[in-house]
Amino acid sequence: MRTQMGKWNFNSSDSDQEWIERAKSRFLTDGIERPNVFFSGGLSVVCCRIEPTQGRVSEKLPDGSVVFWDGRLDNGPDLLRELGGMLDSESSDSEIATAAFERWRTDAFRKILGDWSLVAWNPNDQSLILAKDPIGTRPLFYQLTSGGLRWSSALEWLVEDGDSPLKMNLEYLAGWLSFFPAAGLTPYEPIQSVPPSSFVRVTAGKKTVEKYWEFVPAEQIRYRSDGEYDECFRSLLAQAVRRRLRAKGPILAELSGGMDSSSIVCMADVLASRRELGVPQPDTVSYYDNSEPNWNELPYLRKVEEKRGRGGFHIALDAAQELDAFIGMEDFAATPAECARHSLRNRGIKDLVAAKGYVAILSGIGGDEFTGGVPTGQPELADLLVEGRLFSFSRRLLAWAISQRRPWTHLLFDTAGSFLPRLWTKADDARRPARWLLQKFVSRHRHALYGYRRHIQIFGARPSFQENLSALNVVRRQLACSHTSSRLPFDKRYPYLDRDLLEFLFAVPRQQLIQPGRRRALMRRALVGIVPDEILTRKRKAYVVRAPRVAIAARWDAVAQLARNMVAESLGIVSSKLFRQALEDVRTGNEVAVQTVVRTLVLEKWLRTLVKYDVLSDPIFPTNELAAAGRSPLPQPERAPSFS
Repeated sequence: MRTQMGKWNFNSSDSDQEWIERAKSRFLTDGIERPNVFFSGGLSVVCCRIEPTQGRVSEKLPDGSVVFWDGRLDNGPDLLRELGGMLDSESSDSEIATAAFERWRTDAFRKILGDWSLVAWNPNDQSLILAKDPIGTRPLFYQLTSGGLRWSSALEWLVEDGDSPLKMNLEYLAGWLSFFPAAGLTPYEPIQSVPPSSFVRVTAGKKTVEKYWEFVPAEQIRYRSDGEYDECFRSLLAQAVRRRLRAKGPILAELSGGMDSSSIVCMADVLASRRELGVPQPDTVSYYDNSEPNWNELPYLRKVEEKRGRGGFHIALDAAQELDAFIGMEDFAATPAECARHSLRNRGIKDLVAAKGYVAILSGIGGDEFTGGVPTGQPELADLLVEGRLFSFSRRLLAWAISQRRPWTHLLFDTAGSFLPRLWTKADDARRPARWLLQKFVSRHRHALYGYRRHIQIFGARPSFQENLSALNVVRRQLACSHTSSRLPFDKRYPYLDRDLLEFLFAVPRQQLIQPGRRRALMRRALVGIVPDEILTRKRKAYVVRAPRVAIAARWDAVAQLARNMVAESLGIVSSKLFRQALEDVRTGNEVAVQTVVRTLVLEKWLRTLVKYDVLSDPIFPTNELAAAGRSPLPQPERAPSFS
């Protein structure tokens, strides 16, 4: 992983030496030594490598253009063949990506497979391009003004480097309280994020945002037997894991005891046993909470550890202490999600990375969404309905109704309703905005609060493909919401978000992935003998609902304090009276969306830290306690020493 800060002054051809020294100091403050400095005319860049991956920090083209590459290239040999002798097999990822950009310019982006971000400066036409891979795994933020452009791979650096308070982006906050904000947003209106699968082109004072690639509805894959589907899935999963095990350092894999993380770890062991890789088996890290009666993962993850013949790191969680971590947080956080950085989970990971030198962590995000982990037959039924296969539709409708113990008329209504605009249908309880949100806020940001959900189009792509793309956009938003900080110097890698694997999963018949009463049918068949049977046959993992209730009751005084004179209310987001009622419901065990309650508490605590550090330009009316505490300037680094 590489990190960078850049500044382009439209009105001057001189480099900004004061800004460069301040940026270098920021790197040193975060423990990053000897950053590289580049300047050309009014452009100044400070960057470095955190992980010692192949390739230089920047590559220069014959026409004077400079490319700053951060990422992992998965299809280097294929690109080398297309480039036709421009480079050799020993070329680094950054050299190959730069050569591809030199040959095809922005058309190169759709050819590059992997997790990456790219910044390209062309001094001849005075333009800058910022681009991100199709999933959006690498953070890249920017702020455009009439006088210049600033960008960074860390959001907090842009906020801390600013010279004036920032206006809140309320759409982002609406997304935080529901199904994650749009991937191109940040909490601050002037600062934006490069969207996944897109590039931003900036010329003096102007910008354009263009999508360069998206999954397209390919012809449905039809094999003659289940075994052929199984073989193809195994091969593509192995390829996805193999790609993400390539690193110049040890790798850690999350292991929860569920099918997604277990399959990644077990597949990595299979690859290592074949001596396909020059790296050892990944270590594992698991999180558990013995106080949660419906979430005892230790017996399952230990089955995986027994199969691989080695134990892993276990981090014990405690909901009350997790609550204490963000309630007691007083340092600056760029986003609400960063309020959890002092949690037991994040502190444990940080200690492991510091002690063992891990350069990447494998995550199972995406497996549940795209391998049939969500127990619904609606996409399959919608496919059959659109195709006019009414006899098959009626049979599968009855099978799904029996499996889910629901009247078939309800399933029919749900399937038909998926084709109607959202405003014509009644929202389910899981998607309805929290009752303590102010009505004006709900009306203004309804689209974000309902998860940017769109109804299925009758004409065009298969309904199941449309649902897959919708689920992918949720994952993209989730990653964009969480990837903001420079404080954890390692990559997060997601085998189930591999482009080749997703294209296969989007193209197979829906019945291969999920069947009435049988989730993950393809995955369970394909991984027999690789993943322990206890994992393949286990029921759907329980969601944690008890622990947050107990934690809120145990920390009632501190929680109740956050619900008085709320900053979120002064911004027109929350009714503090209705929110206090919701907290009482949590404490007494009444029906309430507990996770949304917790997110509202996190939001309020985060907003109070922004008031403390005088980040906001909005008309905030702080509580008496906040006013008495006074305002604090954002932490600024000391002046950087000179570098030889």
